Amino acid sequence: MTTLVKGFGKSVLLASSLSALLLISGCSPKVGSPEWCADMKQKPKGDWTANELGDFTKHCLLQ
Repeated sequence: MTTLVKGFGKSVLLASSLSALLLISGCSPKVGSPEWCADMKQKPKGDWTANELGDFTKHCLLQ
């Protein structure tokens, strides 16, 4: 019975973690939107990924 409880606890923890991740990512603005461009302007340039740099150039600078 103890292993059943431990397994259940892990399942609850996993489900909670996935739910939190979905809630956080669901609030992010769409790439290329004015809100996303504003967020990227506030983010330190050293923290940008190569994909973010390309998307920022394409959607925020070249429009």
